[in-house]
Amino acid sequence: LDTATIDQALTFFIDHLPPTLHLVLTSRADPNLPLARLRANRQLSELRSADLRFTPTETAQFLAQMTDLNLAPAEVAALDRRTEGWIAGLQMAALSLGQRETEAVAQFIEAFSGSHHYIMDYLVDEVLHQQPVELQTFLLYTSILDRLCGPLCEAILRGTEPLDNGRDITPAPTMPDASGAQEILA
Repeated sequence: LDTATIDQALTFFIDHLPPTLHLVLTSRADPNLPLARLRANRQLSELRSADLRFTPTETAQFLAQMTDLNLAPAEVAALDRRTEGWIAGLQMAALSLGQRETEAVAQFIEAFSGSHHYIMDYLVDEVLHQQPVELQTFLLYTSILDRLCGPLCEAILRGTEPLDNGRDITPAPTMPDASGAQEILA
């Protein structure tokens, strides 16, 4: 949405919100709103891309939980740097690492480099496309979800080829939710 009329209407709306109402906007770019004024008046909380990335410590913890490998601190640091701390890149790297022999790990990590664009190309070509079509479909359809659970995945995947329930496709550690159902934290 990039029109002056919408910007003016939204600014008016924000300026006249009751104190008990909070507005959440998401955007890939800064909207044409009085952001400086809102920041100065402490009326704006922002979540930027840097806030969504894993810290080096979180990367080390994630890789330790996701792989049975004892990665050296330098290897963890290299993966953190090369994925820029993005969970999707780390998760795909962890899945690929789990399928490699111990002696091939260092070579994989060494080859796992380049700009963010090239990392994603690599992940798509070398990891995602190597997965069964059913798993690719599952990953595509569920990638928009914050959390995964069986009933939600079934609802999202309706009309697609079912996954083989015998395969372990759990991409992250699971924990029970309030209802006691197993939930995957993504």
